[in-house]
Amino acid sequence: MNAAIDIAQHEYDNRLPPPVSESAREDARADWIFDAAEKLCNKGDVLFKRRGEAWQGVTAKQFALAVDEYANNRLADCKVDGPALGWLLIEARYGCRNPESVTELTGYSSHRFGMLGEIAEALLEPLADEALIAIAEDNEL
Repeated sequence: MNAAIDIAQHEYDNRLPPPVSESAREDARADWIFDAAEKLCNKGDVLFKRRGEAWQGVTAKQFALAVDEYANNRLADCKVDGPALGWLLIEARYGCRNPESVTELTGYSSHRFGMLGEIAEALLEPLADEALIAIAEDNEL
């Protein structure tokens, strides 16, 4: 009897989690958010229009304001050590292409585009469903 219990316990302990099944819609949504975040991080606007409705999206300026607000909040909350903003301005003036002060100012993120990517995705996530509908409407034409 103990052998059967041990075998059952071993099988239970070594079970794999159920497979993750993401629908095509969830995949399309995640792809749109990622691609749109990349566009924002490269100073582009992300705009779309549904039939009979006004333009929606996030402009590069709106994204820059969100990043500004985020960084200012980190500075106000004393979450930034050292003169990250000063270094960022100096590095920007002299064309530094990968300033370390951005990471210090925004905080670390494992996102491909760092914390800027996370901020962009947070702005875009509520728009993803409407964007997919707009894309589907465009494809019908």
